[in-house]
Formats: sequence, structure tokens, C-alpha cells
Amino acid sequence: MIGLTHLRQPPAVCGLVRSTSCFLSPIFFISVRKRSWVARANDRLDEAGFDSNLHAAIRAASIRFEETLRPDPLFIDPYAECLVSSEVGNPGKKQQQRASLSSLHYRLATKFIDDKILDEISRLEELRQIVLLTDGMDTRPYRLNWPRSTVIYDISPEAVFKAAYGKLQGGGAKVSKTCMMIHASLESSDLQTLLPRKGFSGYKPSLWALQGLPLATLADFEDILSTVSSLAMKGCLFIGELPGCLLGTEFDNKLATQRWMEKLFLNHGFRVSVVNYAEVARNVLGGPEEKPFNVLFVARQLRLSDAQVEAWRSHVERIDEEGDEEGFEEL
Repeated sequence: MIGLTHLRQPPAVCGLVRSTSCFLSPIFFISVRKRSWVARANDRLDEAGFDSNLHAAIRAASIRFEETLRPDPLFIDPYAECLVSSEVGNPGKKQQQRASLSSLHYRLATKFIDDKILDEISRLEELRQIVLLTDGMDTRPYRLNWPRSTVIYDISPEAVFKAAYGKLQGGGAKVSKTCMMIHASLESSDLQTLLPRKGFSGYKPSLWALQGLPLATLADFEDILSTVSSLAMKGCLFIGELPGCLLGTEFDNKLATQRWMEKLFLNHGFRVSVVNYAEVARNVLGGPEEKPFNVLFVARQLRLSDAQVEAWRSHVERIDEEGDEEGFEEL
């Protein structure tokens, strides 16, 4: 078994282990007016009533479930089975293509992101803020072994999250009693103001992870980058997958991709590295043959967060005021 020592092994595991009770730690639902740039997320329903966000999330959950059943899995997701439903219907060919994922690379990315999160929280004792930008069916809040007092913020499409929440309740999923999860709707307005109002602190370390969040355009991702740049304090880690369709360069040109990513992230105050899927695969099962559809990245915040800048400004103003008072007393 590879890299599973930090995973929680819950007593209730959906269909794998039956449970007679299911309790969830407090989860706070946040709802405010809709952001204009995220209004496109509401266009997920086509003429036939097909919800592309929901089907993409279910497809991802089914891959995690299949991986969990393998003899030597890269990771174990004991709750994925709860999220895979035959009741969502059978989408047509167009919808299947739109919701398709590279199974191997999705599994590798999930493994990589899991390990990065666990490595970072074990390395930084003060890291207790985790922000997950997800498809609404991310089970990391339930299946990873979080340190005491960790607050996990899930930013995802509200409709998908609510559907998943009901199924996870029925499957016995629960956040550790010593931790807390807060859901913020992707359709919410001004996450930059909303998260601090709900307890997020730009004075404290945080880790941000992106996987599965619906992003229709590069502008959508740049809005996310701006939000992270404003809220994450200097030195914080931002990891995840950028959909390859958003790249502004040739996907097969690794050097061009790295330079394009560096420019994009540096414009928002991050130093970024593109992670080769083949390198991840070599560490666990051998290089993949199929072409990846997304770009795996690791970025570090180089700027001060807005909260840090404001604290520094207040400090300087206070020193100036004290200096003026001392000068007045000498006169």
C-alpha cells in the first residue's frame, strides 16, 4: 500500500462497511448574492436539463471509487461509493465528452494533491486553514487525517455540494470533532470579503488546493488567482490542476507551458512550477501513456496578503503618530 498512513479510516464506509448511525460535524452554509463572473456557472443546465457540473463531479467520484477497489490503490476514498448514483441518468455522447476525464491522470493528480496537503500540514505546525476549490464532491474534509483545530473551507457549486452532502450524511461521513468545515458557494459574491467574515485570517498560514472547480474561461481562473493572492499570507502554498483548455499556449510544448504559467502566476504574485504527470507516476506506478488534459502546478505566494498589508500600514501610522506626540512634548 502506498502513501496511506495519513488517511483517516472511518468506522462507517458507505457500502463497504454498513453503519447504523451517521453524524456530521458542524458545517456552515454560506449564501450571498451572486458574483457576475460566476453567473456562467448557472448555465450548467442545457436544453435537456443536463447538469454538466453534477455529472463531472459524479464521474470524478466514480474514478475515486474504482481506485479504492484496486488491490494496491494510490489512495482510498471510502465515501466515493456514496456519491456514485445510477439515478442521474445516462447522458448523450456530447455530454459524456464534456464531462470526460483522463482516469489515470485524475488519479495521479488526486494522489499528488493529497500528499502535498499532508506534507505541508505535517511540516508547518501552525497551518490550520485549508481552502479547497472543488467540484462539490471532494471528500478530503472527511477522509484525510487533519490536525486538531483545522478549519477546512470548501468553495464549490452549491447545488452539487448540497446533493453530495445529503449522500455523505447517509454514508456516515463526518468531519473530525476537533475540526470544522465551512462551505462557500461558488456562486457567492465577493469571496474576498466573505471568507474573512466567516473566520478566515490573512494573518495566519493557509493552503489552497484546486481540483474540479468549474472554470469556463481563463478570466475565471484569474479571478480565483486574485482572490487567493489577496487572502493568502506571504509564503502560503497554492496547488492544483489547471484545465488544459484554458492554456494560452501549445499544450505539448513543456517549455512554453512553463513560461506561460510563470507569467500568469507572477502577475498575481506567485512563483509557480509545473509538475510533470510522468514524474508523479514514476514515483507510484510507472509513466502514463495517455496524454494529460490538465496542468498540475505548485505555487508559492510572494506577496503580503491584504490583511498583512493593512496591519503593516496601521503599524507605520501608529509609529508616525507616536513620533509626532514625542516631538510635541519636547517642544
